Amino acid sequence: MQQRRLGRQGLTVSEIGYGAMGTAVGYGPSDDTASITAIRRAHELGVTHFDTAAGYGWGEGEKLLGHALAPVRDEVTIATKFGIDPGFVPDSRPQRIRESVEESLRNLGVDVIDVLYQHGPDPDVPVEDVVGAMKELVEAGKVRYLGLSNIDADAIRRAHAVHPISVLQDEYSVFAHHSEQFFPVLEELGIGLVAYSPLAHGFLSGAVTPREQYAADDFRQTAPWWAPENFDQNVSLVNELTKLAESKGVSLSQLALAWLLAKKDYVVPIPGSRNADRVAQNIAAAELKLTADDVARIDEIAPDGAIGRRGI
Repeated sequence: MQQRRLGRQGLTVSEIGYGAMGTAVGYGPSDDTASITAIRRAHELGVTHFDTAAGYGWGEGEKLLGHALAPVRDEVTIATKFGIDPGFVPDSRPQRIRESVEESLRNLGVDVIDVLYQHGPDPDVPVEDVVGAMKELVEAGKVRYLGLSNIDADAIRRAHAVHPISVLQDEYSVFAHHSEQFFPVLEELGIGLVAYSPLAHGFLSGAVTPREQYAADDFRQTAPWWAPENFDQNVSLVNELTKLAESKGVSLSQLALAWLLAKKDYVVPIPGSRNADRVAQNIAAAELKLTADDVARIDEIAPDGAIGRRGI
C-alpha cells in the first residue's frame, strides 16, 4: 500500500488506516476474537496505522488493540487519545493528561505512543496548556507525534505555536464535509488529516438499515442521519452513489474511501470493521483511482453531505 506523510515532523503511515472504536464501543455487541482477526488482517494487507482512544471502553479498546498488534509492534504506528473521562466529561488538565498517558502505555503494552491526540477541547483548559503538557511527554520520550481532534481552526493555530501538530483527526466522508473548512490552515501549517467515520458510521458501508434494527446501545439510535425525517432521503443518496460504484465495478464503501483519498494527498481515512472480509474490501479501495469527473459526480450527488446534522 502507498504511504502518506502526515505533518512535517516525520510521521508516515499507510494511506488507509484502521479505526478501532467499534471493537470496544458504539456499534452493538462485539467479539474480541473476530476483532483481533480483523486488526491482524488489516496489517497483513498493508495497514500500518491503527487508531484507538482511552475513552473507547475506558481502556478496554486500548488493551485489545495492543494485544492484537503486539507481534508486529515495530511495524505499525499506534494512535490514542486522552481528554474524556467516564461520564463523558472533558478533562485535559495537565496532571490528568500525564496520568492518562501512563494508563494508555500500560493498556497498549508499549513503551511509546506514536500519535497522541487531545480527544476534544476542554473549555476549562486553554489549548496552549494542553499542548504544553503534551510537549513535555514528547521530550520525555513517551510520545512521538502530537495531534488534535474535534477542534476549531483558531485552536489549531494556537496549539501549533506551542509545539508542532502533525495531524488533525476529524469526521470526514461523502456524508460529512465539515473537515474541508480546515484545508487552508492544514496546508499553511503542514498538518495531515486523519478522517474518522469515513463510511459515515456505516451508512456508506453498503449495509445500512433503519435504526430499529440496531442494538439498544448502538450510537446510531440517536444519530440524526437515521432519524425518520432524514433516513429515506439519505438512503436515496446512497442509491445514487451505489449506481456510480456499480458502474465502476466496485463497492459503495470502496467508492467512498477512494473519494477521500482523491480529495487531498494528506488525507488518511481510518475505516473500522470487526469483520476481516470487510476490512479487506475497504483496503482494496486504495487501488481505485478516481478521475476528476468521478469526484465531481460524487460531489454532485451529495454536495452538502447527508441530510441532517453530522455525528453520533
